[in-house]
Amino acid sequence: MAFLDTHLAEALMILGVIALIVEVAVLGMSTYVLLFLGLSLFASGLLMNTGLLDSSYTTALWSNIVFTLGFAVVLWQPLKRMQDKTDTKPIHSDFAELTFVVNADVDDKGLTTHQYSGITWQLKSHSPIAAGSTVKVTDKQVGVLWVEAV
Repeated sequence: MAFLDTHLAEALMILGVIALIVEVAVLGMSTYVLLFLGLSLFASGLLMNTGLLDSSYTTALWSNIVFTLGFAVVLWQPLKRMQDKTDTKPIHSDFAELTFVVNADVDDKGLTTHQYSGITWQLKSHSPIAAGSTVKVTDKQVGVLWVEAV
């Protein structure tokens, strides 16, 4: 206990770094609680180490409460906006380049199916395609392949 009394600032900084590592590496920035706590612990330890804060348990407790709340208030909205960003551009894969011959007429109703990769897909097309035509996949949705004649 005497060791912790003399090295409280360093212990707080180490705990802060550990909390930050766990938040980023293990949790993938999903909770933010450990992020705010880790930043708070590190900042408190740093301020104690520089002499701006008294190196006592009471000061450590209250400074971490204030810093954690402060970091949460300041960083919550920017982090939430960063997490809410989604990429809307379509994904291009070799799956979309699939070509095959249809064995039945294809239209936009999805009554024709095609077996591929162990899944029975509904085939849909914006324009009617006759049976025996070679088609190319242009878009994919859950259980549906949109095709066009080649």
